Amino acid sequence: MILRRKKSLSARVYTLLCIAFSMTLPAHVMAQQNTEKQSLSLQQVITLALEKNHDLKLSESAIDSAIAAGMIAGAAPNPTLSLQAANINPKAGIGPGNLRSKAIDSAIRVDQLFERGGKLAYRKASAALLTDAARADALDARRQVRIMVSQSYFDLLASEEKLLVLQQTAALYDTTVTIAQKREKSGDLAGADLARLLVDALRSKNEVVQGEADLLKNRQNLLFLIGRTRQTTAFSLTDSWPATSSLFVEQSDADIEHRPDVIAAKARVDSALAARQLALASRSRDVTVGMQVDHYPVTAGNTQGSGNSFGVYLQVPLFIRSHFEGEIRTAEVAVDVATEALEKTRDLAKNDAVQNWQDVSTSLALLLRFDDNLLIAAKKSADAAEFAFRHGAISIMDVLDTRRTYKAIELDALSARLTYARALATWQATQSENKPL
Repeated sequence: MILRRKKSLSARVYTLLCIAFSMTLPAHVMAQQNTEKQSLSLQQVITLALEKNHDLKLSESAIDSAIAAGMIAGAAPNPTLSLQAANINPKAGIGPGNLRSKAIDSAIRVDQLFERGGKLAYRKASAALLTDAARADALDARRQVRIMVSQSYFDLLASEEKLLVLQQTAALYDTTVTIAQKREKSGDLAGADLARLLVDALRSKNEVVQGEADLLKNRQNLLFLIGRTRQTTAFSLTDSWPATSSLFVEQSDADIEHRPDVIAAKARVDSALAARQLALASRSRDVTVGMQVDHYPVTAGNTQGSGNSFGVYLQVPLFIRSHFEGEIRTAEVAVDVATEALEKTRDLAKNDAVQNWQDVSTSLALLLRFDDNLLIAAKKSADAAEFAFRHGAISIMDVLDTRRTYKAIELDALSARLTYARALATWQATQSENKPL
């Protein structure tokens, strides 16, 4: 009698927990189920991201900043205007008459710096190459956004399908619990086996809750990438998984050289070389030429005046204490740093290409094995076990083991499909942006 009450209590506990789990669904998830959904394809979310993504907007601002820096670098030195009033004697005064007749030595002078050694050309070249680097950085940012958005799209698709698997498993457990409770009442199933089934059933409901949380997280991540973090309406994904029959070719060195980050690194090397030439050109003396008009009238009280006179001036710096060794050495180090950064970027690009190709080929091979063999065999085994259990041909433990195995294979296949889709998206994004500027 006591055993019968314990069994009945466990069934009631399971029923209450099922109700509790149904009440833990987030309110906005339940609301979305009753809201008309917006359909989004992969290309649509990529287009939205290319228009709204914050990183791309920042990269465009970097181009504008580089263009402005080029305007500054290409500006020639402005002339300098000087006004002078001298030989003012406080005791004798400045004399009577209008301003031009005053006993003041006044002068107007204009000085112009003439750069030598090609400094202006080197500055312009260095700035122009940095602008090219900024444009290449923007293309690389587009490549990265394409990758992130595509992978996020497939992450969301995987979380939807994973949640569906978990929900189907939980529903199957509910059916199994109902059958098991009837068999337990008729004495055809031990109470301990029913308790184990209830534990697995509750665990499956926990997995559903976690799957829903993962789905919401992946959905919000995709919304962030396309600049729609404030969107409250639900949306559905229209594209399915990429086909497994696509043909691929391994990336060559030429493709790597056309990768935007490599192009940007090469532009920075050329800019550093131009900056080094600019530093070397500092040893060419710049010349400042000045012209002056002087007015110092002769008056009764100022017999020393010279009237109107003109002057020409020439200024040449004397390299006595410094020969710009520090500036030249700094520019040479900058060339070494830019060259090393280019080699590092090339190595990273080659490594990415190899790893990307390995990810595509390996995940494709695994996925085909799942689709052609494992999933089919596991489904047959699971269906047979469920049929046998419903007719009392196998024990509850046997059907639970078979169910766990089938769910694990389903999730492993989904993981392989996601890995393949993410790797393929990376390859396609790289091919899309790998082109000469």
